[in-house]
Amino acid sequence: MTQQTYAIDEMISAKTIAARIEDLAREIRAEFGDTEQLVVVGLLRGSFVFIADLVRELDMNVEVDFLEASSYGDSMESSREVRILKDLRGGIEGRDVLVVEDIVDTGFTMKHVLGLLKARKPHKLRSIALLDKPTRREVDVKADWTGFEIPDEFVVGYGIDYAQRNRNLPFIGKVRML
Repeated sequence: MTQQTYAIDEMISAKTIAARIEDLAREIRAEFGDTEQLVVVGLLRGSFVFIADLVRELDMNVEVDFLEASSYGDSMESSREVRILKDLRGGIEGRDVLVVEDIVDTGFTMKHVLGLLKARKPHKLRSIALLDKPTRREVDVKADWTGFEIPDEFVVGYGIDYAQRNRNLPFIGKVRML
């Protein structure tokens, strides 16, 4: 595959992201304050930076696990076919679970993952997404918490990639093809 030429324009700064995560962590602590241990499930790969920063702000007992689901591959468009590439290592039955997603776009991945995990009978199942593109939604799903609502732009940075590039940017940037 030949890499297309593109530029990245900053959309959400690292400082703005950090401040929003502090606010979200307060809300999550209020929701799960009485739980003995919260199971935080990160959806790989895009959520790894977000989940790391979020759990450091939670100030409660957390267990971190990961699930890898894919509907994009190296494309800028969702295939709408969700594949589970890596499942959880531990069980969640009877436990409080927070699913951490990088971005909710068409909604297929989030809906599929929440359905899969709900079938495993957690005590409480909630979700958080760093980014939400509601204008792209094709299925009825909404995260319980959202960091930022963004327009229909292809974005990278803060763990989110384009063909496995740009995950290491400290901000969210809009991809502009040249």
